[in-house]
Amino acid sequence: MSVRSLDDLLGGGGRETASGPGRDETLRGRRVFVRADLNVPIANGHITDDTRIRASVPSLRRLLDAGARVILASHLGRPKGRRVPELSLRPLAPALADLLDREVRFADDCVGEAVRAAAANLADGQVLLLENLRYHASETANDPEFARELATLADVYVNDAFGTAHRAHASTAGMVAHVAEAAAGDLLRSELEHLNVVLHPDRPLLCLLGGAKVSDKLGVLEALASRADALAIGGAMAYTFLAARGENTGTSLVEADRIEAARRLLATAEQGKTRLLLPQDHVVARTLDEGEETRVVEKIPDGWMGVDIGPRTAADYAAEATQARTLLWNGPMGVFEIDAFARGTEELARAVAESPATTIIGGGDSLAAINKLGLAGRIDHLSTGGGASLEYVQGLELPGVAALER
Repeated sequence: MSVRSLDDLLGGGGRETASGPGRDETLRGRRVFVRADLNVPIANGHITDDTRIRASVPSLRRLLDAGARVILASHLGRPKGRRVPELSLRPLAPALADLLDREVRFADDCVGEAVRAAAANLADGQVLLLENLRYHASETANDPEFARELATLADVYVNDAFGTAHRAHASTAGMVAHVAEAAAGDLLRSELEHLNVVLHPDRPLLCLLGGAKVSDKLGVLEALASRADALAIGGAMAYTFLAARGENTGTSLVEADRIEAARRLLATAEQGKTRLLLPQDHVVARTLDEGEETRVVEKIPDGWMGVDIGPRTAADYAAEATQARTLLWNGPMGVFEIDAFARGTEELARAVAESPATTIIGGGDSLAAINKLGLAGRIDHLSTGGGASLEYVQGLELPGVAALER
């Protein structure tokens, strides 16, 4: 991975180097465009989870302390090229100001004459937060002219948005060729370094994958079915695999068009060294309503659906975690949003936290389980990019990273 870092940009960034103390003056007075991932949930104008904002702070603080003039950009939601007031980044400005302990100015757009003037008027150590990049359809289309216009705002480019690094958008890939210098932020580099552990693991490598659909994770399932030592599957997508084995799945969610793919994955695992583990028992219910009657069964009866892995399966998967040296977990083991169907996910979260392995967790519900149980401090790496992390561990090129390497 030949990507410049903030240390490279900062001439050591204040850290001790082989040639002596780092020099923080290299960016003083220069405009730095920072692509961050500030795609946070907002309800009624209030941020309900600021995890991604906090994750962006270390890189921003280093740049600001070095005297850089920061132009901060992100997307929020999927406005699809329209101005959607509920998806404005304006509420993020005061939240960032509190975390950075300095004023954060806000621009009502991300391109145009007024934005260029606001960027030009920044003083050393000041921040300008741009409006939602995806208010412009040109962003997701990676329009060359839009990319060049973004690049006019700054002399230096820093990508710290790992969550969008798998997208070839104007702000993640297209604009990089039009700036004098480019580098990866601390968050992006940390993500790549930790995920490289999965690509080059200490063995045994255990991968725990959950979620609703095989189709959402088919690529990573195919890659890991021949790479992992053990691949343990939970969540609704387990029922597509059970259907592929000819087992009754009741009214559980099954992707009929992915059954053949599931059969191929089972065969791949059997032919190689990967043990593909499926639930041996299940928590079932007739509906997904709160308070619904549940049962623990080994075979799913007609009229019932699987809503969580059963206690035996949870114990089996937890035992695998104790033997692993490298562990990747992405996706819940059941319908995590309902407390009665979340026990398998929560038991697995405790087992992952107690595992002696190098542990890496991605995916919103997996992170939510860890945070809910107060276990975040016992995990080696909490990934901020669900889709990006899954593509990276497949060995796929991420456009946002490739642009920096070039």
